[in-house]
Amino acid sequence: MRVQRVWKRWAFAVAAASLLFGSASPAASAAAAPYESYNYNYWGEAVPSPAPYLPARAVTGDSLGVGGFKEPGDVYVSPNGRIYILDSGNNRIIVLDRDWSVKQVIAGFASEGAEDGFSGPSGLFVDDNERIYVADTGNRRVVILDGSGKLEGVISNPKSDLFSADFQFAPLKVAVDKANRVYVVAQGVFEGIMQFDDKGRFIGYVGTNKVRRDYTEYIWRLLSTKAQRAQMVLFIPTEFSNLDIDPKGFLYATNIDPGSREPVKRINPSGEDVLKRFGYFDVRGDIRFRNSVGPSKMVDVKLLGSGMYGVLDSTQNRIFTYDDEGNLLYVYGGKGNQLGTFKTPVAIEQAGSAMLVLDRGKESITVFEPTRFGSAVNQAVKLHYDGEDSKAVPYWKEVLKLNSNYDIAYLGIGKSLLMEKKNKEALEYFKLGMDRKDYSVAYKRYRREAMKEHFGAFLTALLAAALAFAAFKAFKARNRRRGNRHEAGLY
Repeated sequence: MRVQRVWKRWAFAVAAASLLFGSASPAASAAAAPYESYNYNYWGEAVPSPAPYLPARAVTGDSLGVGGFKEPGDVYVSPNGRIYILDSGNNRIIVLDRDWSVKQVIAGFASEGAEDGFSGPSGLFVDDNERIYVADTGNRRVVILDGSGKLEGVISNPKSDLFSADFQFAPLKVAVDKANRVYVVAQGVFEGIMQFDDKGRFIGYVGTNKVRRDYTEYIWRLLSTKAQRAQMVLFIPTEFSNLDIDPKGFLYATNIDPGSREPVKRINPSGEDVLKRFGYFDVRGDIRFRNSVGPSKMVDVKLLGSGMYGVLDSTQNRIFTYDDEGNLLYVYGGKGNQLGTFKTPVAIEQAGSAMLVLDRGKESITVFEPTRFGSAVNQAVKLHYDGEDSKAVPYWKEVLKLNSNYDIAYLGIGKSLLMEKKNKEALEYFKLGMDRKDYSVAYKRYRREAMKEHFGAFLTALLAAALAFAAFKAFKARNRRRGNRHEAGLY
């Protein structure tokens, strides 16, 4: 089956070549990308793929006319399209409109009749009312500002019996839900994401990371003395590194343990991880460590709509994008000095159809625009997520013209055919996409259809065969009786 699959994909590739190289549009070809785009197939092989996004430009503080950025820490695009840049080293927030024109620079605010400001802020979030939440790390507080930059509130020095005596609140990242509950990733907090109510009161932790034990060390502990055990590393959960929140109130969070098989979580209001992981492999970035640099280390996550989300890998400096079911859709980015590659990427964001990557090392924001391939994938995934599988088929076919090795497109077309009860046609696509589960479903349905369609003819043929066999047996028995009588001299 694999050989047949490869030959059919080769035929697709030949047809796609003329489209890829005959087009005058730079977005149609991965050759313009300063990085290698790839995906993983069913066998875990990294196969080349057209670039889903291409870098359009880099935005710096100087190009905006506000002076150079200094160790920028975060970027956020509000629901109204405003762009907020947290210029951490300069202790300010730069506010832009959707056309990248500077609207405001927030370098300070009035607090209790005196001028106040930030100290090494690390993260920010903006709600539907343009209310700004800043993780003011150096000042050990979360600052809440209105849309004009006026102080509305502060979350600092939270109290709880859950805290140790030497606990110090150092927020790193922040997100807010529709009920104005504030979620904070704090430095040195291993119990989970801190949760505050709309009054700023601490109400508990959500989404504790699982402890990952080294069982060799665990056995050694059992055999060690008390003094030796005191010198050993404790089994403690890892910290979260970043978070985002969807309209339903589910938290998407990343942790900084590069050895984790679950570095990305979707946390429901009960604190349970409900992220779907139905793809070929775990949702953890690279499954094979390219260039021997080790596993992916996820430092940011961004919800893209229609169940899609992107995660930023600081090991390879790449963005891995997944759909709602945990399928890896595409990969882009890389290390380097060229436009579209990064030194120290720290945050990703979405602005309309474009993707933004904040690079602390280059002190700039790279703006990526979707290619023909990326746009087709995004649209097909959106239609599938909305239950419009038949409308997604033309987009999946467009994807296959550009990349005949794109397994998810075969599955998307197969699922559409399955919904339309075209089970025989669906079988071929599920075979190409190596989806054994759905192939079995389509095969059972097709077999049932075949049985229903041919049952009458089959039953008639079976009855005729039975009658013919009975007649043959009767004729044979009659001849045998005649032979016996002839031998007995009865004739």
